[in-house]
Amino acid sequence: MILRPIALLCLLPLLVLEVHAQSAEQILQAARLSPTARPASLQAQIRGEGQPTPLRIKLKDRVISYCFSNPEQTLLLKLDQNRTRLLEKKGDTTNAVTGTHLHDEVRDSGVTYQDLSLGFLYWPLPILQGEETVKTRPAWKIDLQAPSDEPVYGVARVWIDKESGAILRIEGYDKNGLLLRRFEIISAQKIDGLWMLKQMRIESFEPGKPDPISRRYLEVLGKE
Repeated sequence: MILRPIALLCLLPLLVLEVHAQSAEQILQAARLSPTARPASLQAQIRGEGQPTPLRIKLKDRVISYCFSNPEQTLLLKLDQNRTRLLEKKGDTTNAVTGTHLHDEVRDSGVTYQDLSLGFLYWPLPILQGEETVKTRPAWKIDLQAPSDEPVYGVARVWIDKESGAILRIEGYDKNGLLLRRFEIISAQKIDGLWMLKQMRIESFEPGKPDPISRRYLEVLGKE
C-alpha cells in the first residue's frame, strides 16, 4: 500500500471506463501496490513521538526492500497478483515473517511488520460496499474478510480512488468490528516523473474509542 504510482495520467480515460465495469476483486487487482518497472532507491523515515527511524526503500523486480542500519536489518516484500511474502534478513539469516510475528513492531517504531506487508489487500472475499468521498475524491469502498488464521483483525476496509485507481485509505477492524488501525495517504510527490508517496499517516485506536492513541508517519524524503 506504500509505493505504487498514484496515477498514470496517460491511462486515466481507459482506467475510468474499466473500473466502473469491474468487480471488487478486479478493482483490487488494479490497485494493489507493486514496484514500478523502473528501479528506484529512496531515503525515508518512520516518524512518531520520539526520534525518527531512518530507512532506505528500494524498488526492483517486483520486490520492495526496507533497509535499516545500526544494526543492519532488511525486510524484503515480494509481490505477485495473489499474495505478498515478507522476509526478514539479519546477517546471513533470512526467514519468512508469518503468524503473530507480523504484529510485532519493527525496531520499536510503532509500525508493525503487518503494516509493511500489504497483506490487507490480499485478503479473500472482497465485497464492494459502494462509494464514498475521501478528501473530495470519489472512491470505491471495499471490505475484505481476514483469513481464518489472522489473530488480530476481522475485516479490512479499503477506499480506492475511482479515477486513478490509487489507494486513499485502509482501516483494520477487530473480530468485533471495532477500529484498530487506519492508514491514510496524506500527500504525494513526483520523483523522476512518477507520482510516489510522500507521507502516509498510520493511526492506532483502542477498540471502541473514537480518538487515536498514537500516530506514526511513513515519509519518503527523496532519492538516495
